Amino acid sequence: MAALLELRQVCKTFGGLRANWNVSFGVQRNGILGLIGPNGAGKTTLFSCITGYYPPSAGDVVFDGKRINGLRPDEVCRLGMVRTWQKVRPLPKLTVLDNVMVGALLRTWSLRRARSVAEEQLAAVGLDKQAGMLAGALPVGQRKRLEVARALATQPSLVLLDEVMGGLNPAESNEMIALILSLKTRGLTLVVIEHDMRAIMAVSDRVVVLNSGEMLAEGSPREIADHPAVISAYLGEKVE
Repeated sequence: MAALLELRQVCKTFGGLRANWNVSFGVQRNGILGLIGPNGAGKTTLFSCITGYYPPSAGDVVFDGKRINGLRPDEVCRLGMVRTWQKVRPLPKLTVLDNVMVGALLRTWSLRRARSVAEEQLAAVGLDKQAGMLAGALPVGQRKRLEVARALATQPSLVLLDEVMGGLNPAESNEMIALILSLKTRGLTLVVIEHDMRAIMAVSDRVVVLNSGEMLAEGSPREIADHPAVISAYLGEKVE
């Protein structure tokens, strides 16, 4: 089966800084790929290269069989790829429902249709009861789920999640793990940046490890947890 997303020797440099260097991997349809590595390893920069926020300095990003280098973020989103951000920034003076409708309006000019899509996605992430609240009043755990709902409202086939468990307590992390797994059962494909190795082990089919902008390893969660170079560079000890 052809990969839904394929990176071919992707590089991104900023002057003399090599943020990403010769990164190559594929993401299979309806799979979950975990992307891990130390702070500064180039994970978020790679997301930005994939989704059009940065043009790769070299290499190719191929989505659903199409080379997408040079496309704007909105063009990439219309193709069916969407991302979230480490620091969630909802529109604080709009309601939770209105925030998600912003995502839905990518696909329709009908406010009625956008509202229906937004309500569906809020229910999917467990925020339907908060629909009328101002987004700025939500605690961090609910803001993270709002970010996911807004992404889902664009009706993507591929979702890139950037540290959606950052700042969550253990109960909230468990809820997010369950949400991510539920997205897979809906037929979505996901790439997940995360420092929570318990979560990565729970959700990922495959894991890619970056270190200093380069690929250090790729394999199953168990293979990565036992990989000597990954333990040395990132984990510090085996993950059970």
